[in-house]
Amino acid sequence: MNDGGANLSNEAPPSFAAIDLGATSGRVIVGTVLGEPGAERIELTEVGRFPNTPRREAVVPDGAEHLLWDLTSLWEGIVAGLRCAVEQFGDGLAGIAIDSWAVDYGLLDAEGNELGNPVNYRDERTKPVLERVFDLVSAEAMYASNGLQIQPFTTAFQLLAEERLGQARTMLLIPDLLGHRLTGVARAEITNASTTGLLNAGTREWDGELTQALGLDLSLLPELIAPGSLLGTVRPDLLAELGASRDIPVWTVGSHDTASAVVAVPLTDPNAAYISCGTWSLVGLELPEPVLTEPSRAANVTNEAGVDGTIRYLKNVMGLWVLTETLRGWEAQGHAVTLGEALAAAAEIEPLRTVVNIDDASLLPPGDMPARLAVLASASGQPVPQTVGEVARCILDSLALAYRRSVRQVGELAGREIPALHIVGGGVNNAELCQLTADSTGLPVITGPIEGAALGNVLVQARAAGVLPGSLAQLREVVARSTPLTRYSPRLERQEAWAAAETRAHR
Repeated sequence: MNDGGANLSNEAPPSFAAIDLGATSGRVIVGTVLGEPGAERIELTEVGRFPNTPRREAVVPDGAEHLLWDLTSLWEGIVAGLRCAVEQFGDGLAGIAIDSWAVDYGLLDAEGNELGNPVNYRDERTKPVLERVFDLVSAEAMYASNGLQIQPFTTAFQLLAEERLGQARTMLLIPDLLGHRLTGVARAEITNASTTGLLNAGTREWDGELTQALGLDLSLLPELIAPGSLLGTVRPDLLAELGASRDIPVWTVGSHDTASAVVAVPLTDPNAAYISCGTWSLVGLELPEPVLTEPSRAANVTNEAGVDGTIRYLKNVMGLWVLTETLRGWEAQGHAVTLGEALAAAAEIEPLRTVVNIDDASLLPPGDMPARLAVLASASGQPVPQTVGEVARCILDSLALAYRRSVRQVGELAGREIPALHIVGGGVNNAELCQLTADSTGLPVITGPIEGAALGNVLVQARAAGVLPGSLAQLREVVARSTPLTRYSPRLERQEAWAAAETRAHR
């Protein structure tokens, strides 16, 4: 896996730039490998951070307005971050890799030119598609192939609503699209490809039969590439722009950010569950094989490809999006509330006063979250959250309740007795949510690392470059040496209250 070599400097320890893109912000984080063999650790340095703000604009050819990602702005932030990485780490920079959110894509024409900005998965263009897609392929047949839960934003559904397909020759998911900008090479990394709905969960190859049944052109899908492979090297013109004095390899990693985050989960028990907690929350298990049973399909549990041939057996949960969108809405109304203020206010409110189904479809698009929470509360006969504290409390309790249900579901369906729960990602900083998760699930919760996706990204790069040893277990030992971990014990006396709340939320 070290084709192309890294040409590591004898003077500087090897460093790897992780371009880690979330649905609300992007970062360029450099991980430096320190320590002697067998005692390696990773030191992370953030060298760039930038907003990721979608915007509404018309899409050719028919001019309909859609919610799009601003790829120009993202690219500017990436290049600025890489320039800083080169300035700070020089010849020690041994690689670059990209991870991002899943399902969204860009299109290339026959000459390799991009056909405008990618559409945001929160755009509502797939609504009419979902009404007819199962006339083409049954839900049972689709799950038997791709193993994915039904989500309106799955790439396959987006492609069926795509207005630019007539001009397109290649579809590239966001990390692959940016990898093409970096290297000129168009490939589809497998972990993210598994979120498209067009990858066979068993074979890890594009499913030609399913693609054809959906009326999509298989030639649109690029050659697959495994995480830990050399994609190429940075284009000469871009190298000059970055101020680099030598070639820089571009590696593939778990390009779905959750796949990278799972690499960085310091699992010591194979039966432990994890939550990658950010804008979205992914609750799941690491398995050797997909679970493609009818009960699994009925429960809407997804099977996505992980690093080293693993399966990420997951439930998607709405995540911290509801809280961040609430704060954004209050600010837009002229009543700015910080996250710290919202959490402090929530702490003063009676626990489990009002709980809702946080995965309700009404909470997916941007908009007035408190108003939508009020509708859900009223419909279930519960007190309507009015104050900042009541709204924040409702969101936190409801999110912890969703974790409770999801952890129980994935454990039962996979036949696993879950002994503990790991949380990685930005949610690690929310101590109240972490404790509520321990309380709701009745499981000990171990939190860390915070920058799980970036750290997992760096680990796979370093292994591909021959700098770190080979197995996932060994990489996770590096994680444990590199980051502080915090343990939350469940308050078991509250289990009855959580069980009653679950009934109310899904009344």
